[in-house]
Formats: sequence, structure tokens, C-alpha cells
Amino acid sequence: MRILHTMLRVGDLEKSLKFYTQVLGMKLLRRKDYPEGRFTLAFVGYQDEADGTVLELTHNWDTTTYNLGEGYGHIAIEVDDAHKACENVKKLDGKVTREAGPMKHGTTVIAFVEDPDGYKIEFIQKKNV
Repeated sequence: MRILHTMLRVGDLEKSLKFYTQVLGMKLLRRKDYPEGRFTLAFVGYQDEADGTVLELTHNWDTTTYNLGEGYGHIAIEVDDAHKACENVKKLDGKVTREAGPMKHGTTVIAFVEDPDGYKIEFIQKKNV
């Protein structure tokens, strides 16, 4: 068994696709409209679905915003340099909500950014082994 994808409901699919592909550098792997159900599914990721876990962005055509709830945490992405990753997000008009630095009570370098719908994405800097 393996994890295939995590699904996020998004209010503006084009804005979300721009964020995940241009700001975070993922690839649009596939996209399909379901007119009868009035929704679109778009899958994005760093690897092909056969090789890694991806995100499923679900856009319900009649819904523009969602309550994220109290149970949602974040998506984690490994980066080579968390400081550079944050600078890149800012250059592309993305929102950094916690600048890169050591995690509280630890040494792992982390940062947080936010997608257009308010979902949190954690950057975890790769450890030099």
C-alpha cells in the first residue's frame, strides 16, 4: 500500500494551479472537468503519480470559499534551502506566514507559506548528512 494523493478543495482553480505550478514548481499532471457534477479535478505534483504522492485540487464550480476547519494541519515539502524557497515565494507574490528558521524546541529549519485558499504548506529544509 502507499499514499496516492491528498485532496484539497479550492475556490479558484486557475489561481490555485498558478500557485502550485509557478510558485511551488509542481507540474500539472492531469485535469478533467465533470460537467454533470459541476466540478473539476486537477492533479499536481513533483513526480508522476506512479512514482510519488500528489495533490488533487478539487474545484466545485458553484463554491468559491471553504471553511478550512480546525483539524487540517499542513502539507510538507522538502526543500534544499528554506530561506531561498521563501524568497522565491515572495518574488512570485506568494504569502510567507513564517520565515525560515529552526523549529521551536529543535534544530530542523522550517518555514510556512500559504496558498490562495489559506492552506498551509511547510517547507522542511533537507538535512546535510
